[in-house]
Amino acid sequence: MSALMHTLLTLCLTFTQGGCTYSGNHWGEWSDSQLQPTIQKLMKGYNRYLRPNFNEGPVEIGMSLDIASIDAISEINMDYTATIFLRQRWRDSRLVFPGNESVSVDGRLVSLLWIPDTFIPDSKRSFLHDVTVENRLIRIFSNGTVLYALRITATIACNMDLTKYPMDRQVCTLQLESWGYNLQDVVFYWTRGNDSVKGLDILRLAQYSVESYYTSVSEAVYETGQYPKLVLHFALRRNVLFFILETYVPSILLVVLSWVSFWISQSSVPARTCIGVTTVLTMTTLMMGARTSLPNANCFIKAIDVYLGICFTFIFGALVEYACAHFYTMQNQTIEELHRELLRDFNESNGNGSIPIFRSTQPKHTVQMSSTAEEPLEQAADCDTRNHAGAREKLSDQGCGLSSVRRASRRAAAAFTVENPHNIDRHSRTAFPMAFLCVNILYWLYYLFL
Repeated sequence: MSALMHTLLTLCLTFTQGGCTYSGNHWGEWSDSQLQPTIQKLMKGYNRYLRPNFNEGPVEIGMSLDIASIDAISEINMDYTATIFLRQRWRDSRLVFPGNESVSVDGRLVSLLWIPDTFIPDSKRSFLHDVTVENRLIRIFSNGTVLYALRITATIACNMDLTKYPMDRQVCTLQLESWGYNLQDVVFYWTRGNDSVKGLDILRLAQYSVESYYTSVSEAVYETGQYPKLVLHFALRRNVLFFILETYVPSILLVVLSWVSFWISQSSVPARTCIGVTTVLTMTTLMMGARTSLPNANCFIKAIDVYLGICFTFIFGALVEYACAHFYTMQNQTIEELHRELLRDFNESNGNGSIPIFRSTQPKHTVQMSSTAEEPLEQAADCDTRNHAGAREKLSDQGCGLSSVRRASRRAAAAFTVENPHNIDRHSRTAFPMAFLCVNILYWLYYLFL
């Protein structure tokens, strides 16, 4: 092997023997006093603060990713946590050595080399794994190509549209940018296009499945200039079966349970009231439980909220239906009792030989006469008629207006009067299921296919 290869191997051996300082969780800076003379000769003239091809054009940096896992996807915080293997490749002519082999050196050598300042702009939290050592890889090829690999866990923001939750489809991104070097200094590219990303096809997530993904090359424009940017787009489809079993099926069963009251007699007030109130309270609890894992944002009217609202409306409608049916039943019973009382009074008056009741001009004054006083009664009636004939003529105009108001009020009362209150339950047994079925068809067609 050539002298330069021997020097690199000596450098690796020197690092392995502890030629570095360690402070906390990060390796310290190297100094010339800590290096062997052969390493000083190798690094003579190498400036890690200057990028390769300085004043000769931008450095081309190829990127590739391995998605090890997506640990959590949070709708409340609108982010996801992923562990990735990030690999970067670039060519540094200052590290060319003879031969066709590559040399893998200790990751602590990174403090002596120039590396790109790649960062994740949408990252909220991130860290580099350091068990048992910092998970870094440095590999130098004979033509000066440097492979730099990292194992990173990052929590990355993802803007989500939850209007169709839980039948939603979310598109999240993973962006890579250069922090300080603009497009005149470095250029990013995917090494193999869409094949540069591995691991998404075999991921198994709790609530999602990876539907598709693709890569793109873009530019990040800031006030300080234009910077290279690589973007990984991946679409996540939520698995709705879990929510059907946990939320939709119990809601449907509660609605069906509220219809049981239509077959219970209206006289069983405790039974029907208990079913109505119990279903309403249970539905309220189910609605509150479904919202605990979602963001409390007024801008999102989610599909599950719409369905729970529909179910709550039908359950509450069944309770209101019994209230109306019971009201009209009591009203008809009151009218029937009044008719029976009047008929009993009429039969008793006929049995005593008395004549029907006549009302005088005073509304609370009634006179009941026997059959032997028919002639004085006729004379009194005729006298009363002649004495008040003029009063009737004067009040004729007011009487016409008052009678029209009375007729209108009778018509309005007749419109809200139900002759047979039991028909309310009979019609509800058909109307409620048919209406609920139609609403379900429209709901699922809209949120699944539109």
